[in-house]
Amino acid sequence: MVSNRLRLVALATAICVVLFYRLGSQYDDRYLKVQQPWKDQSHAGTYDEAKVSGESDVAIPTPTGAGQTEVPTESALDTQQKETVSATKALAQETSPLDVDDSEDAVNKTDSTSGDASKATTYSPPEHDVHWSRFAYTQYVTDSDYLCNSVMMFEALHRLGSKADRLMMYPSYILDPAATEAHSHDGRLLIKSRDEYNVKLMPIEIQHREGADLTWADSFTKLLAFNQTQYERVLSLDSDGVILQHMDELFLLPPCPVAMPRAYWLLDSKPTERVLSSQVMLIQPSAVEFDRIVKQMDQVGDNDYDMEIVNKLYYDSALILPHRPYDMLTAEYRRTDHVNYLGSDREAWDPVAALNEAKFVHFSDWPIPKPWLPMEPEAQQENQPNCTAINGGDECVEKTIWNQFYTDFAENRQRICHSGAISSPSKSRRWSRMEKTRRNE
Repeated sequence: MVSNRLRLVALATAICVVLFYRLGSQYDDRYLKVQQPWKDQSHAGTYDEAKVSGESDVAIPTPTGAGQTEVPTESALDTQQKETVSATKALAQETSPLDVDDSEDAVNKTDSTSGDASKATTYSPPEHDVHWSRFAYTQYVTDSDYLCNSVMMFEALHRLGSKADRLMMYPSYILDPAATEAHSHDGRLLIKSRDEYNVKLMPIEIQHREGADLTWADSFTKLLAFNQTQYERVLSLDSDGVILQHMDELFLLPPCPVAMPRAYWLLDSKPTERVLSSQVMLIQPSAVEFDRIVKQMDQVGDNDYDMEIVNKLYYDSALILPHRPYDMLTAEYRRTDHVNYLGSDREAWDPVAALNEAKFVHFSDWPIPKPWLPMEPEAQQENQPNCTAINGGDECVEKTIWNQFYTDFAENRQRICHSGAISSPSKSRRWSRMEKTRRNE
């Protein structure tokens, strides 16, 4: 009799223990699912059942036993999260000067400069979202040659549909910015740029350094772009290049004092230095930054120029722009190794795709002079890219593209400025001497 009672007690105890653990396990599981809704992928069935039942709140005992508290289900939490996100977006649109498009299509329109060059994409925001008068492309002029180059740059931006302002800094002695006619060729070019290409004219005093060659000393003038505080951002481009596509999207990058690409062509000789290129500079004008520039100008050595100054000041802090597609050298088409430009030893070089991708191409082909300087045909023939033997024939795509850069430049110079390569021999010799010290920079 006693043994039967003991058996019943033992059985009842076992049943109670099993029920306790099962109920406890069910409680823990439900609690975790409510407290961690971001893990709903592992509890899809429970989440779907809650939505079907239409329940928004259920009573679940708190783990401390302090009574019953209504805890939101995953469905309720999801609804609250969506309401919070919507409220945040509404507040952001009220406080931001730009309307943010967070649709899936807009998110997918991100910049790409890696992989196949032909597949690079660039996101451009809707026109009505941006106040383009806050931004400007800047050009600096030191003599007649560079004046024509700058006018050609602005003509390209006008033709390509750029929406940002265009600012020309030029020697004040050439022209009154309000003049309607001029007696000099340079003055007429300035008027043409203002009236036909919507360029804002700004007379300045050219910056020089004592003892420095004029060709490179004049390049300090470009650093005046740091002082153009009437704009939120300016994009400075060296005028010894060609614009193939506008770069308006750069003005919308995150705030920073300056953004520049790396001088990828120097990686062979200075692989660890990662030098910044001043050929393309996205600048946030500031009186403070310009003061730093001026002070650094007084401290540089005899062979230091604008590129050295910006590297000393911003080497560790500049926002890095991808040189693809914003800073390509014409010399890239004369090279046989394109790893530094491509950024990968696995991507195949495609000269046509690289051209279609590029937005700014800088003329740099030592010992070939700049395209506005006189050049002997023999020199061009000797230094142009070689053809590649393929399947018993010659592939001359690089050669064709490279020669087209120079042909197009000459034709555009004649069309826009009505002038050809007529620079004085002294300028050509001076360029040759300086280019030897700044090879392909």
